[in-house]
Amino acid sequence: MDSISSIPKYTIRGLDIWGFRNMAQFLDHLFAGKRIKTGTLVAINAEKVLAAERDPSLHELINGVEYKYADGISIVRSIRRKYPDAVISRIAGADLWEALMQRAGQEGAPVFLIGGKPEILLQTETQLRAQWNVNIVGSQNGYFTPEERESLFHRVKASGAAIVTVAMGSPRQEILMRDCRETYPDALYMGVGGTYDVYTGHVKRAPKFWQNSGLEWLYRLILQPSRFGRQLKLLKYLRYHYTNRL
Repeated sequence: MDSISSIPKYTIRGLDIWGFRNMAQFLDHLFAGKRIKTGTLVAINAEKVLAAERDPSLHELINGVEYKYADGISIVRSIRRKYPDAVISRIAGADLWEALMQRAGQEGAPVFLIGGKPEILLQTETQLRAQWNVNIVGSQNGYFTPEERESLFHRVKASGAAIVTVAMGSPRQEILMRDCRETYPDALYMGVGGTYDVYTGHVKRAPKFWQNSGLEWLYRLILQPSRFGRQLKLLKYLRYHYTNRL
């Protein structure tokens, strides 16, 4: 079992990213010992790096979380460019979440789910219980008022959840996880974006060939041309990459 001190960190545009070799190593670390680790998992891709640069408070928030991992293939390639000896793989957030839920089912770790539409959340709960016997101790869809946040945090605490996953998109999910941890720090938090939609089949993910080729972004762009504006913004990150300003 690798100790956390033996796992390298790589800095990209001021963000320190863990250099896990693969998802299995990451999961083994999170579940090592008598109790699952606590802290926050945040997926890092080029879009999130640029968003953090535009917003100093978001940069501070993200840089303060315990587990930043390379979700985007562009981040992996940038790490390999800046650190030629790096041994690191892309860990897709959707895959990590499913593997985390499967391990939680095996270990009996209690799980609290936050975010998504009511019907998607209900379907996610049903599938998780049926597929991996996940012990879901509470849930809250993404449609709650600011006044209800504090009540939600206390519900999470009362549930005794070991894992809390939040599907609200960035940066809302990062902000919610930070605030919830002030009330209940004794859990592992993970921001998962639109993963519940993918898991329940309401959003189609790119086929494995596209994923393995690092072209999942292109597949999504073909299916959703409205993403073109978002992709154009990433030209700035490409400039960082190819001018060695990482």
